[in-house]
Amino acid sequence: MTAIADVNGLVAVVTGGASGIGRGIAQRLVERGAHVVIADIEEDPLRAAAWEIGAMAVRTDVSDAGSVQALAEQVVDRFGEVHLVFNNAGVGPESPIADMTLADWKWILDVNLYGVIHGVHAFLPLLKRHGEPAYLVNTSSMGGFVADMPGLGAYATTKFAVMALTEALACELEREGSNVGAAVLAPGTVRTNIAHSLRTRPTEAEGGSFTQNDISRDEQIAELRWLDPADVGDIVLAALARGETHIVTHPEWYPMVAQRAAGIEAAFNRAVKEGSEGQ
Repeated sequence: MTAIADVNGLVAVVTGGASGIGRGIAQRLVERGAHVVIADIEEDPLRAAAWEIGAMAVRTDVSDAGSVQALAEQVVDRFGEVHLVFNNAGVGPESPIADMTLADWKWILDVNLYGVIHGVHAFLPLLKRHGEPAYLVNTSSMGGFVADMPGLGAYATTKFAVMALTEALACELEREGSNVGAAVLAPGTVRTNIAHSLRTRPTEAEGGSFTQNDISRDEQIAELRWLDPADVGDIVLAALARGETHIVTHPEWYPMVAQRAAGIEAAFNRAVKEGSEGQ
């Protein structure tokens, strides 16, 4: 099992690092002595965030494999190696699945799923190469455990996929005795800019069904426990020190996960009963 308790002197890369959870993780890494590279698609916020927290900035479009590969090359050129990679960039627009266009699907899959795939593809060989303890963390969501969120079916689809990708990768790395660990981050309500995701939608994806709804304005959701991004950074680094694979920020939300699991268990039990009755 890989665990990293001390990040001082390590090289870390955080996508979606200009704001929200990415910036919170990057801030905590810098404060603890890591050399941090933040990547984001928005140039001005990226440069501002890098200056404010003391990180290196590299503009990156995670939906573009070449852009992520160029990020990896710049990190290696600057620091020689990399130990921590946080595939965090993501978008969260809303739409009923029945109303979505193929352009809608392509955009959200390109960012939320392929953004992670591109990060794994570009950085995993680099994490393995030096043989020192390393970690790859992919940001999913509570929507990676539970899909029953009105208007967020496509978002949940991508986050379930990130969950599966990371769990499979963690098992593979464990079996091969790799120096690299993999973890999936499943945050709940955090104060981020994801409520304004449509600002980064490319022109070819415009005109679809996606809308942007700030869920923090919903009275019931507003009453939930909201975390600051830096608090999530603390949770993530503590989890890596314990060598965890699943990182959750809102343990009080587990009843939703348990309800889904109970439904699945009931389906299996019915199948057993029907199978025995058919014999």
